[in-house]
Amino acid sequence: MKTHRLRAAAACVAVSAAFVAAPASAQSASEIELARRLDQLAAELASVKAELAKLQRERASPATAASAPDASASAAAPAPALAAAPVVASDSQAQGSGIALGPSTVLTSYGEIHYNRPTHDSLKAVADLTRFVLGLQHRFDEKTKLVTELEVEHAVSSSDDPGEVEVEQAYIERQLGRQWALRAGLFLIPAGLLNENHEPTAFYGVERNFVETAIIPSTWREGGLQVVGNFDNGVTTQLGVTTGFDLMKWDAMSTEGRDSPLGAIHQELALAKARDLSVFGALNWRGVPGLLVGGSVFTGGATHGQAATSSRVTLWDVHTRYTPGRWDLSALYSRGTISNTAAFNTPLVGSTSLVPASFDGWYAQAAYRLWSRGDLSLAPFIRWEEFNTARSFASLGTGLTPDAAPTERVVTIGANFNVGPGIVFKADYQRFRVNGDADRFNLGMGWSF
Repeated sequence: MKTHRLRAAAACVAVSAAFVAAPASAQSASEIELARRLDQLAAELASVKAELAKLQRERASPATAASAPDASASAAAPAPALAAAPVVASDSQAQGSGIALGPSTVLTSYGEIHYNRPTHDSLKAVADLTRFVLGLQHRFDEKTKLVTELEVEHAVSSSDDPGEVEVEQAYIERQLGRQWALRAGLFLIPAGLLNENHEPTAFYGVERNFVETAIIPSTWREGGLQVVGNFDNGVTTQLGVTTGFDLMKWDAMSTEGRDSPLGAIHQELALAKARDLSVFGALNWRGVPGLLVGGSVFTGGATHGQAATSSRVTLWDVHTRYTPGRWDLSALYSRGTISNTAAFNTPLVGSTSLVPASFDGWYAQAAYRLWSRGDLSLAPFIRWEEFNTARSFASLGTGLTPDAAPTERVVTIGANFNVGPGIVFKADYQRFRVNGDADRFNLGMGWSF
């Protein structure tokens, strides 16, 4: 009976741990928490299998089982053949059980195709394979895994085409006991609701919201070290030291900084200047079913000794999401600052765009699963957002300091039509209160697995 109970326990842990093979970037926030907890269960599997192997050897050798255990006899006992499929556990741990944790290497993907049609100028309508991503995750053992993602934007990348090829993630994660894990490499910064969960099946609307692209430059990644803690009370904490922004990349003759101040100076670990490192922290609580409440902060030097005056970039946010029944409600506020910008901006007076001292934005969103049948579901939604990429400028003197930019207000109304858990078709209409010429109708499709 004991053997049967151990087999059942080992099988349950093995099936649970198999779900962890899907990378965190392809999951929702609640699924990411579950995956981390299942990683902890995988660590318990080794001891269960070891005891099972011991019982099997004792049954194969009655004389040994009747007496005190003998190390040499146990070592000589034949072990069952390993499962033919690749296993996550090491060979020594898998021997004696024949139980696999699941494939050690998993391929994932997500992508989006968009059609955007301005309502006031149909000549600017465009269709685009916005992004295509391939992910590869490999589990070396039940405690250690590699997570990578390679992304192609706008279908074609060359010197004459608009596309880009970039590594979105490339990090090693090592489980440190039941509650803690360590990540090292290129990873997504845990800011807001979207940055770590940006697959098309994870958000509403054809385009990602403006606050989490213009203020929080999703998808935003840095290279460094990160410690992740996951606790039984529903708290998840993430702390890290990473590379940061490079203010010297600011192009005052371009409008890129107006679109996203931090998007214009991020480095993406491409020969990133690293004299000044950054630190970040994030705290999220999921102690009530369906409820997420959290926040994050990121801060670090941004001049790397290249200017007479040092500048610091700081970005923080608070967010919440609540999914009672058919409803999906969320809200977020984020604010960023860049210090000592006056010295940087003074020689650039008269240029197209100067470096803002502050920028911020917020949004509130409500979605409702109106209809579902089998693996099909339809969820209309509405989102109101306000954002300002140049809320204020440091004083340069009378007549020289730029005026703050107007706060843009965008209303988005649309629906997501989901086909199973991994395919979504989307449609929405966006109304801009300041820049009315940007009003547009959008269609999109996406996948994630």
